[in-house]
Amino acid sequence: MYYDNECETCDREFGGRQAAIQHMNALDHWGPRYECDTCDRTFFTQSSADQHMDDTRHREPQFECETCNKKFHTQMSANQHMDALDHHKRHHCHDCSKTFQSENALKMHLNSSTHRGKNVACPFCQAALTSASGLSHHLETGSCSRAKNINRRTIFEAISQRDPSGLLTNKLLTYPDSDIQNIATEATWNGSSYECYLCHREHNTLPALNQHLNSLVHSEKLYHCPNRRCNRQLVSLAALFNHLESESCKFVRFEKVQKHVRNLITGRQKLISFA
Repeated sequence: MYYDNECETCDREFGGRQAAIQHMNALDHWGPRYECDTCDRTFFTQSSADQHMDDTRHREPQFECETCNKKFHTQMSANQHMDALDHHKRHHCHDCSKTFQSENALKMHLNSSTHRGKNVACPFCQAALTSASGLSHHLETGSCSRAKNINRRTIFEAISQRDPSGLLTNKLLTYPDSDIQNIATEATWNGSSYECYLCHREHNTLPALNQHLNSLVHSEKLYHCPNRRCNRQLVSLAALFNHLESESCKFVRFEKVQKHVRNLITGRQKLISFA
């Protein structure tokens, strides 16, 4: 500790602080001011203190665990600690004690039936579903026992007729024909696998290729995100709702999608109110 009237290097004392400062300036007797983060050593320059702390690993840990009070010398060490103990606070579900690799994955988990239950009812068969996207998939795939005539095409036709301004739907010259099936043959064998002629993705079996061809992978994009800054193109109403539920483009809250989905599908809800 230095006293106001004392030289910081030699033993001389002065009648006042200004006299001590003049002495230390004249003889370069200023004491070391840069402290080590860990031990009691002090240094004349910050670079000397940094070199000492680097050489002796005396730096105070700067990287904190997002959950507990532990600190680490490197971000990698902190990440390893948080991975081992599920201490990632930003992507950590405290109710389930589960950790997720992204904020979106955590959000989808929190919006799943695990936390929200099955509060969306099918307007036709009253089946309990978790979300708007789940209800849309239930109807678009013809899974509703009381609405077998409803599918991806009929839902698109109904919504597009109520959407002349194209808020959600794309304008198509013809409606997609859900009855047409693409059937691949042995001619798709390329010597090592069955190859899709559209995307060249390879499959181990012919049934796997046919399943791929008759999925929605290569289907025409029927919908788009109503957010003009996003405008993502989507093949089904379920995919559109799933996109909105993720809140990835921050256009509408998950809860609002659930609130209006039933009336939107049955024609009782204006599209502009939904968006």
